[in-house]
Amino acid sequence: MDFGKVAVLFGGSSAEREVSLMSGKAVLEALQRAGVDAHAFDPAERDLHILKEEGFERAFIVLHGRGGEDGTVQGALELMGIPYTGSGVMASALSMDKWRTKMVWLAAGLPTPRYAILDEHSDWDAVAAELGLPIFVKPVHEGSSMGATKVTAAGQLKAAWELAARFDTLVIAEEFVSGAELTAPFLAERALPLVRIVAPDGNYDYQHKYFTDDTRYDCPCGLPAEQERELQALVMKSAQMLGCRGWGRADLILTDDGRPYLLEMNTAPGMTGHSLVPMSARVAGLSFEALCLAILAEARLG
Repeated sequence: MDFGKVAVLFGGSSAEREVSLMSGKAVLEALQRAGVDAHAFDPAERDLHILKEEGFERAFIVLHGRGGEDGTVQGALELMGIPYTGSGVMASALSMDKWRTKMVWLAAGLPTPRYAILDEHSDWDAVAAELGLPIFVKPVHEGSSMGATKVTAAGQLKAAWELAARFDTLVIAEEFVSGAELTAPFLAERALPLVRIVAPDGNYDYQHKYFTDDTRYDCPCGLPAEQERELQALVMKSAQMLGCRGWGRADLILTDDGRPYLLEMNTAPGMTGHSLVPMSARVAGLSFEALCLAILAEARLG
């Protein structure tokens, strides 16, 4: 397929810039190896309108976090008429917002942990009593565990809120659900194999996600085939409810008694050496280059 002149958008100015640079470099090199006329483009260094001036015909978005995964870049590309990878404006904005994602899932009857929105006036003891301990506190609009804290005592909640509030004016507290940590990628209408994440002491933080080899990833995930298919169907429904398209990855917890809880949706997942979508794709028979080409083939407007 002739994709024309392709811009690989990576870098950006969000808190996840470092990861985006790694992801984008990998995608750019894979597309170039496959013969695509692909070029690096960092929106933090060049204005987006240059894409139109320089004749780019498609955009592969590998921007993580705000300014790239939240509908902002998608809206600009819509205005310029340049087809782009991943979800559209609404689904990108909605999925980036952990609070509103939960509201959509709950309205659709999909399982997700209980939560509370925090601010400086929150009654920390009441939050702990309502959600139980431990509690995860995190910014509503950040990914890669940026600003997230696992709180084990009510007295820690204020400090956890203060940390998260450095990243975002909206902060969410989420009940801790114990069980297997799974991630479920999808490509177009196809659910890819689940990945089980086994992090040291259950601490799957920014460092363990990208910069250490201490975390174990099991793919195949070890679940019975029928149970994996049921979870894949749940993930595809969760993506449909948010309006997602192209590709993405949902994170979830599976309790010991077999109950799934959706955590969040990623519409521009990582594509680094530690990333989970390429790992799942390999098990499904897709090389990294084939995965990148498949994602690019789904680029569209509207």
